[in-house]
Amino acid sequence: MTAPLIEAKELVKLYQMGDETVHALAGVSFVVPRGDYCAIVGPSGSGKSTMMNILGGLDTPSGGRIVIDNADIATLTDEELATFRNRTIGFIFQSFNLLPRLSALENVELPMIYGGVLPKERKERAAALLTRVGLGERMSHRPTQLSGGQQQRVAIARALAGRPALLLADEPTGALDTQTGKDILNLFSELNREGVTIVIVTHDHEVAAATKRTIEMRDGRIVADHLNGSRAA
Repeated sequence: MTAPLIEAKELVKLYQMGDETVHALAGVSFVVPRGDYCAIVGPSGSGKSTMMNILGGLDTPSGGRIVIDNADIATLTDEELATFRNRTIGFIFQSFNLLPRLSALENVELPMIYGGVLPKERKERAAALLTRVGLGERMSHRPTQLSGGQQQRVAIARALAGRPALLLADEPTGALDTQTGKDILNLFSELNREGVTIVIVTHDHEVAAATKRTIEMRDGRIVADHLNGSRAA
């Protein structure tokens, strides 16, 4: 059996809004094995964005445990958590989040600078990743000189730069046209076949269907967890 990369156990997240306590997560438990490719899907207010933030170490649960790559991340100090995120998690966002004054190559190098990778290796690794995502001839281009799909490919290369155990993608096709979105999902499938563990958070069931597994959320709870193409037991 494949070892788990993510173990979420009875996760609770509470927000206080005036006199009202909102249960963004209400006892969520699931496991993501290494090498999995899954989608967390649900409508606005389902808890999927809160789940994404907790998986990425950007927020902490009010209760329960979240263990990623054998680290109980809620127990880490801010400094330990920053180091953990840099080494273990690659982030991909709907809005790309590229720095406009930097070239594609320099954007991909950024996480490696924070990770202490030496300049020569940084440039070689960034160039190899941009070539891998089909942008070998666009390395010197700035984001404003690239299409939306090309910018998302730069963002994917950047997310892979630290050789993370986990790739987290938040609505990665939301700002793209239909065909470009399909191209990005095909790239994710290729990366997953190469062994990359990927979790996509989306409201789009068509995007979720491109993954191996769908975890459906509603009102802060998991209401379904199934393999795509065949219902999980």
